[in-house]
Amino acid sequence: MCILRSLIALVLFFVFVAIEQVVAETGRGAWMQAAPAPSKRTEVAAVALSGKVYVVGGFNRPSFSNVLDFAISRDVEVYDPVADVWSAAAPLPEGRHHAGIAAIDGSLYVIGGFAKSGFSVWRPVNTVYQFNPATQIWRERAPMPTSRGALGVTVYQGRLYAIGGYDGERNTGVTEIYDPETDTWTSAASLSVPRDHLVVVTAGLGIYAIGGRSNLKYKQNTSVVEFYDPGADQWQYRTSLPAARSGIAAGVIDGHIYVLGGESGEGTFDTNEKYIPEENRWIAMAPMPTARHGLGVAVVGKRLYAIGGGPVPGASFSQSNEVYLPSN
Repeated sequence: MCILRSLIALVLFFVFVAIEQVVAETGRGAWMQAAPAPSKRTEVAAVALSGKVYVVGGFNRPSFSNVLDFAISRDVEVYDPVADVWSAAAPLPEGRHHAGIAAIDGSLYVIGGFAKSGFSVWRPVNTVYQFNPATQIWRERAPMPTSRGALGVTVYQGRLYAIGGYDGERNTGVTEIYDPETDTWTSAASLSVPRDHLVVVTAGLGIYAIGGRSNLKYKQNTSVVEFYDPGADQWQYRTSLPAARSGIAAGVIDGHIYVLGGESGEGTFDTNEKYIPEENRWIAMAPMPTARHGLGVAVVGKRLYAIGGGPVPGASFSQSNEVYLPSN
């Protein structure tokens, strides 16, 4: 009888531990797999538009067919979360990697990035491409004042903000604002800490510039977080990322910022950290199933889609399409 009671107690103990673990994981959200992307890519740009996810540019996995373009991609692949299927859209006019991307008023904008030049793949550009999904037509708009790649782009009150990046010689902290209605650019206050491979998102009453690196070197990562107040035209420091990282991506759900992935000299990150703006604090959430950098992230509804990216630092590629469901 004592042995039976002991066994029952032991079983109940492990059951309660398992339940607590499930509750803990649920509190951190959960991940599920979705249909993989058609091609293996890294350093992509991704955005949600009209309920679909557009994954643009980056580097394709090298092959004989793309050797002349140094594997810089023009591809535009579109994911439909409802049907869990992919399709192809009209390709970019010219290949881009490390570009900024945003969607506004039914159009998609690809801003800046790097293009090939001679035997280099690191020529910063200032081009602005606008894409109309209905007509499948790309057109070129007024260029950015500053050529740069590995920048961050976000939308705030009907205008596009292009922030930070690398101009070919050094990091820049410039903040340049594009008005789609007038097809014009203006300038605003620069970042306090110029950097590239950062992520830029809009949440609440302003814009956040998170993480990044110095001079394209992932061994020189930063954990700096800055908040831009458009009314005051000022950048202010906020609580730093728990871990310095770059090559990251982010999405906003219910006003909370989820920052995913990245790379450093030690490897890639599966990290998923949530920032709560009103509390100025970070919380560790359920990690990505696949650690990677250079991925694209987009939010449709209250689901976050993490697509592509490199599983090891540097030139590596994946078709991963992992979906995060927050607990709240």
